Amino acid sequence: MAFDTVAERSNELPSFIWDEALIRRYDLSGPRYTSYPTAVEFSAEFGPEAMAEAARRSRATGGPLSLYTHLPFCAHLCYYCACNKVITKKRDKAMPYVERLLREAALQARLFGADRPVQQLHWGGGTPTFLPREAMRHLMAGYAELFKLDSSETRDYSVEIDPREVADDTLATLWELGFNRISLGVQDVNPAVQKAVNRVQPRAMTEAVLDEARRLGFRSINLDLIYGLPYQTPESFAETLEAVIEMSPDRLSVFSYAHLPDRFYPQTRIQADTLPSPQQKLTILHNTINRLLDAGYEYIGMDHFAKPDDSLAAAQREGRLHRNFQGYTTHSDCDLVSLGVSAIGQTDEAYFQNNHDLAAWEAAIDEGRLATIRGVALTRDDRIRRWVIGQLICQFRLDRKQFAARWQEDFDRYFSDELRRLAPMIQDDLVADRGQVLQVQPAGRLLIRAICQIFDLYRKEGASQRFSRII
Repeated sequence: MAFDTVAERSNELPSFIWDEALIRRYDLSGPRYTSYPTAVEFSAEFGPEAMAEAARRSRATGGPLSLYTHLPFCAHLCYYCACNKVITKKRDKAMPYVERLLREAALQARLFGADRPVQQLHWGGGTPTFLPREAMRHLMAGYAELFKLDSSETRDYSVEIDPREVADDTLATLWELGFNRISLGVQDVNPAVQKAVNRVQPRAMTEAVLDEARRLGFRSINLDLIYGLPYQTPESFAETLEAVIEMSPDRLSVFSYAHLPDRFYPQTRIQADTLPSPQQKLTILHNTINRLLDAGYEYIGMDHFAKPDDSLAAAQREGRLHRNFQGYTTHSDCDLVSLGVSAIGQTDEAYFQNNHDLAAWEAAIDEGRLATIRGVALTRDDRIRRWVIGQLICQFRLDRKQFAARWQEDFDRYFSDELRRLAPMIQDDLVADRGQVLQVQPAGRLLIRAICQIFDLYRKEGASQRFSRII
């Protein structure tokens, strides 16, 4: 739904205000809301049968699909990484995994419907470019036989790229296979930081990949950065940021490193005393946002920035931005088919996740079974709250009339308790209640996760699951 007037658009407000007192008051732990309910609510009681039923209901409703593939292999271990991955130099592991992906895809195509257009496709990992060229071609050819792959200009076919794993023909192969958007992992261009996290990647290597991608025609090119890594300082990260701004990506993701060595073993290689202090991290974030805004980027929210002419920024201005397990997306009406170890899929009524264990996933596929091990069926209340949280975290606004038309409920009556608990945030000017519209204010954008938690029934009931800090 587009906004009624230009003045109503959230981006017409000053896009960002830094208030350190408010940040300290509200900087608690909280979900990133790539889903609602969040993954901690997934249950083992939701298994393959429930997933199959959710897929069949999705097929009955029709509509386009998003196809996610998790490719777990990495040739190098980055010490900060918390992803599901398999570290190996053996490229011959790729083709057996691809063959199993195609068997899993055949199972799911029958359930979801092979005639539905795949408007969005994403390869994540791991390192998707670990795959040899013949494995990439075989996988996409198989998908083309099983699904109705979109070839229109509006498709969003993206892949995560490690510049260290790009051969001379990698990008050309991906372009030939239909990919039109890429995301490059950079993290930091400082050599000392790169060495400390075991990701040595010279700036020239990143620039060469970026230049070749542009020459081929890739659009909406994203660069990933991480702040809070060992030996980073506000001054060193500012230098990294200047280098990145010179590269001029269309989008930027600037993530906060969460040091949790007790949960993620690779992080035990990082010494806590080499990390920037909490105050230094705040300074880095503050400086980064200011500098990117000065450079002409728009603050999309939740660590993401985009140039004003990028499709992500346009979708937010027009009120049609969406969020799922891959982050912000412009394809809000796609049910998500998930393939590969640990991959998470979704329909309008359910979320479901494959086994995290590679051997267990392989065994399920070899036996012709779905590899789903947990998930959640959404209640009507879950769906209502997901919509509300999605409006706030994507559009920074919520329209009461739009809510009433969508759900046939009175917003103030349905969320009377939540509005009472939102009152301090309104008083602190994180949110403005303008009658018809709840508008996230410039000081609230950085704290959007805290605002969304007000509408999270599972957090209200005191769930003690650990999440990363909001800032």
